[in-house]
Amino acid sequence: MSSPPNILWVSFEDTNPFYSCYGDPVARTPNLDRLAAEGCIYPKAFSTAGVCAPARAAVITGMYPNAIGAHHMRTSWTNPATPELPTPYEVVPPAYVKCFTEHLRRNGYYCTNNNKTDYQFNSPFTAWDDCSSEAHWRNRPDPNQPFFAVWNPHMTHESGMWPENCPEIKFDPADMVVPPTFPDTPKVRESLARMYTQIEIADGILGKLLEQLEEDGLSDNTIVMHWSDHGPLPRGKRWPYDSGIHVPMIIKAPGIIDGGSINHRLVSTLDLAPTVLSLCGIEVPPTLQGKAFLGDQAEEPRTYIHASRDRYDESYDKVRAARDVKYKYIRHDHPEKPYMIWVPYLNRHPIMEELWQGHLDDTLKPEESLLFRARPVEELYDTESDPHEMNNLASDPKHKEHLLRLRGECERWCQEIGDMGQLDESEMVRSWWPDGIQPTTATPILIPIQPNHYGQEPASGPLEPNSKVHLHCTTQGSSIGYRYQGESAWRFYHLPFPPECGKTLEVKAIRIGYKESQVAINQL
Repeated sequence: MSSPPNILWVSFEDTNPFYSCYGDPVARTPNLDRLAAEGCIYPKAFSTAGVCAPARAAVITGMYPNAIGAHHMRTSWTNPATPELPTPYEVVPPAYVKCFTEHLRRNGYYCTNNNKTDYQFNSPFTAWDDCSSEAHWRNRPDPNQPFFAVWNPHMTHESGMWPENCPEIKFDPADMVVPPTFPDTPKVRESLARMYTQIEIADGILGKLLEQLEEDGLSDNTIVMHWSDHGPLPRGKRWPYDSGIHVPMIIKAPGIIDGGSINHRLVSTLDLAPTVLSLCGIEVPPTLQGKAFLGDQAEEPRTYIHASRDRYDESYDKVRAARDVKYKYIRHDHPEKPYMIWVPYLNRHPIMEELWQGHLDDTLKPEESLLFRARPVEELYDTESDPHEMNNLASDPKHKEHLLRLRGECERWCQEIGDMGQLDESEMVRSWWPDGIQPTTATPILIPIQPNHYGQEPASGPLEPNSKVHLHCTTQGSSIGYRYQGESAWRFYHLPFPPECGKTLEVKAIRIGYKESQVAINQL
């Protein structure tokens, strides 16, 4: 593989590894199977959270969601029934936090996203060359420019298991393997059949993208990375049980990874950002909390992965988890709450409806009633002998050593990252948005660097020949973009550049969580 490589990301929503290449007896995933045959499966890959926006905030920044204030699910709207919540707002991470794609753009990459973001903040315009339903590597202005291209097929989202969103089921419900934590009913089986149907459709989208790489002669110089943000099912999505955070991860990297291989190292989706930078030969910022697992900057394998759960939609909670290759530790900071806090969106899930009905009718088996029991303070599971995490070992003296070790690791992690779940959400938001008003990025100014006038003051007229343009914004942590009038795309500013004299230059800036600045107009 020549350098720099191209990168293609195809992320599915809400998906555990229900794939043929992972040994699933029901799935039909020929394109994922082909990718695995040409690349590597990471069977111990885990998300930082069992729900979309916190998990995706971690992926795009390389920072734990509860380290940057992105841990509460759904900050952009408020249910009319819960107007007391301090929403809507955008998360304002520390000033040094960036979308990692800015590092790619700074190093000459053409970056596209087609087109889901859901980062807990509006995607800054400096993060992507194109973030739209039309985004594609084929649109880059220079066909030799390396690219980082992302696709996010949406049909595998948990809502794809609702009858109205998947009217045609392509799998026989009788063939479903019903997890022991669910009642074996026709409604549950049909819901699982819809899940497999949507995965098969998403697999076809992946296949088309792989075909397009081949058509463009790019397969040999493109690293393909597939992953999911979290799992799809009740007691999975929104929870740090493995059914919530265990995700597929398959990577094809010609000349770097052997085809048909399996790597059992622990991997977090937090590690995706530094791994991409490492594979592209770009220095990984030391502020990133993820660990590169491929490329020249790959680090030693993880001993633990970590996950969190906080306010999800209408209801507050606080759960922290630590996992090694075998044992899972879960700490409930609110054991007084029921497991089933009020999340209306979850209650629309057909399987959740069956669980509620069984609970009302008192027909659930003990293993199907796990969500309706009282919460313990701590949970500990042997995930090898108990993959559905049904037998809590926290009070078992035989496992005290593992309990103490993982309890200590969980607390160490919370202290190390400065867990913002300790803060009252209202106070946190007020520190970002005083008086409930979103801050605005300062308007950038143009500083001319020209003979005998080396940047002492902003531009006051046309630039002289043999000069350069230096751009400046006073908002801490802001990024700057520019374009010439008539252009549609914003270029990413990182070095002074020679002006195209006689043209009109437009400049604006953005800090994550802030409003964009006004556009500064400069006649060159």
